[in-house]
Amino acid sequence: MALTTGIVGLPNVGKSTLFNAITQAGAESANYPFCTIDPNVGIVDVPDHRLQKLTELVNPKKTIPTHFEFTDIAGIVKGASKGEGLGNQFLSHIRQVDAISHVVRCFEDDNITHVSGKVDPIDDIETINLELIFADMETVDKRITRVEKLARQKDKEASYEFEVLSKLKEAFEAEKPARSVELTKEERKLVHGLHLLTMKPVLYVANVGEDDLLEGGNELVERVKEYAVNEKAEVIVISAKVESEIAELDGEEKQAFLEELGIEESGLDQLIRAAYNLLGLATYFTAGEQEVRAWTFRQGTKAPQAAGIIHTDFERGFIRAEVVSYDDLVNAGSMAVARENGKVRLEGKEYVVKDGDVIHFRFNV
Repeated sequence: MALTTGIVGLPNVGKSTLFNAITQAGAESANYPFCTIDPNVGIVDVPDHRLQKLTELVNPKKTIPTHFEFTDIAGIVKGASKGEGLGNQFLSHIRQVDAISHVVRCFEDDNITHVSGKVDPIDDIETINLELIFADMETVDKRITRVEKLARQKDKEASYEFEVLSKLKEAFEAEKPARSVELTKEERKLVHGLHLLTMKPVLYVANVGEDDLLEGGNELVERVKEYAVNEKAEVIVISAKVESEIAELDGEEKQAFLEELGIEESGLDQLIRAAYNLLGLATYFTAGEQEVRAWTFRQGTKAPQAAGIIHTDFERGFIRAEVVSYDDLVNAGSMAVARENGKVRLEGKEYVVKDGDVIHFRFNV
């Protein structure tokens, strides 16, 4: 399931440092094949303690985590919506991602120049948000021009679309993103093809210095959190500099470094999980002698489609799914005991897969 979140931010906010940490921590990096200037993709393991526990129970030949993608998107400057700087590349790249991780500078450092001459995270956020709103306004205006004439001629479908587009335009004129507009499922489906930039869910990443990380943030972070409340967005506090150091460590060294800092888990792990949740993703597991493996699926997915994530033949020939919850399996201590206790269920085509399900699919092609 190739879903990705784009890392955006103004110059000198720590975006590149963070992405480099992601790339170092990930299994691989690759070029993202769209547009003229190809941004990089960092592919990282999704941290999940349940995978290790299942490995201990099953003792497979190998364990495979699920993965998540972060796309490093070109920097932005004021006027990007009009093509300034790398504006055209920025906008075309961001249209391709599923969510936005917006890195905001929340640290003071005289050695690192800020593009506007002062550290003001809210101004930074609004600079990028406004450029995205301007770009979306242009997209909606073009569409309105096409449907308005038909709407005046009492064309039913055109009238409906014009009404929806007008709601969006009103929000843009008030400098509000498309995701702030209350739309029905049908209305969202109607505007989906416009690929609006401000319809994408956003996560704010407050980049702080090491000292402020240990303190849990600073006054600048609090301002970002207040701003995010109005957008119903989450804020993750990290230190990109610290993350770049953590990314170079493995296993016990990494754990010792985190303990020395008094941190339970890296900011990168928090960011991965937050981005994963932002897209409504969840994890199910397959567990056998050959491998224990985590699989990503969208919440609300039914069993046959979840099986299709493994292989299209699994979906095409789906018969049943043997399902046990992670908690029930761990409490039982083995699949055999879970079966004896009646915790392994047979589910059909209408079963909605749940986060933490351990599944064996039965199929016939």
